[in-house]
Amino acid sequence: MPTSYIFSSESVGEGHPDKVADTISDAILDACLAQDKTSRVACETFVKSNHVVVGGEITTKAKFDYNEIIRAAIRGIGYVNDDDVFHADRVFITNLLTKQSPDISQGVDAKAAEGKKTAEQGAGDQGLMFGYACNETPELMPAPIMFAHRLGRELTAIRKAGKLAKWLRPDAKSQVSVKYVDGKPTEIVNVVISTQHSADVKHALIEDFCIKQVIKKVLPANMLTKNTEYLINPTGRFVTGGPEGDSGLTGRKIIVDSYGGTGRHGGGAFSGKDPSKVDRSAAYMGRYVAKNVVAAGLADKCEVQFAYAIGYPDPVSVHVDTFGTNKVAEELIIKAVQAVFSFKPAAIVKQLNLLRPIYSKTTNYGHFGKIDDLNSITWEKTDKAAALKKAAK
Repeated sequence: MPTSYIFSSESVGEGHPDKVADTISDAILDACLAQDKTSRVACETFVKSNHVVVGGEITTKAKFDYNEIIRAAIRGIGYVNDDDVFHADRVFITNLLTKQSPDISQGVDAKAAEGKKTAEQGAGDQGLMFGYACNETPELMPAPIMFAHRLGRELTAIRKAGKLAKWLRPDAKSQVSVKYVDGKPTEIVNVVISTQHSADVKHALIEDFCIKQVIKKVLPANMLTKNTEYLINPTGRFVTGGPEGDSGLTGRKIIVDSYGGTGRHGGGAFSGKDPSKVDRSAAYMGRYVAKNVVAAGLADKCEVQFAYAIGYPDPVSVHVDTFGTNKVAEELIIKAVQAVFSFKPAAIVKQLNLLRPIYSKTTNYGHFGKIDDLNSITWEKTDKAAALKKAAK
């Protein structure tokens, strides 16, 4: 008897208030790393109405105008319209950034310290991180989240091109519900798009545009059926949006950033953190490992979990789960993973080449599944698949 269920995932646009905050935090991180790759950055941002507050801990030799970086990030999103309360050139900025705690620093630094068990670089915090991959899409990502991201990216591309729909504004959300039969995605049952717009456009035009120019353009035609339901701006009006309509905070869209709820999440946010923070770097490593396991044909699905103790270089645990889709014994997969990869924080940074200003490329439409710039998004490479396959014999 076939088993079926419906699974939904959402994405948000660059102008969503939480993503505005993420974008600012990652822009500051990149500005630091562009001048000083040893920068320690934990930058969080709060936005509301016409205010931006940045806070956290930064230790860096980089010299730049923080206000200029913040305004450029907002301008890049598109908050430059005359009727925007949250406007790149008019926001008030409060800077509450201080230096990193020396207690944290001595745990992360690759040198001996009293009470520290090793002189190696340690994890920047305790915690657990997950990586996930599956063979549902070419990106080896779950279908619902990838479809939701496609909608958001297309809306943004159209808005920034400035021709087809000049009424589009930066804030937007998308959601896709996919029907699974025997664990395989078979059809899209529901698509939701809520997009901010200028006050002078009619709902009927927005609805027609989103269905014809966005949904049917980027979602697979064979999965859209006569029964697929389209809900476009279901409140009927979305003029007040962005930080004017709601507050935004760095790290509040962790499920959008990862696997849309399909794969588990350890709870740590990514944006605004340099790669000494395993919340970010180990999550990237988990994706790299899981994707290579699936790419090697060792399993159809793979989830990897690591856990760390602050200041300690080795993970306290490594776990691999293939959900019964493994093609070889899971014990062999785990053995191969541990033989091919190193999970020490310094090794992760080196393997994935993370001490570069690449993080603004990760902020929007998911930190995983981006395969168009593997030089920057190195954790999406499948260059270890052959080695894993050999080691799993």
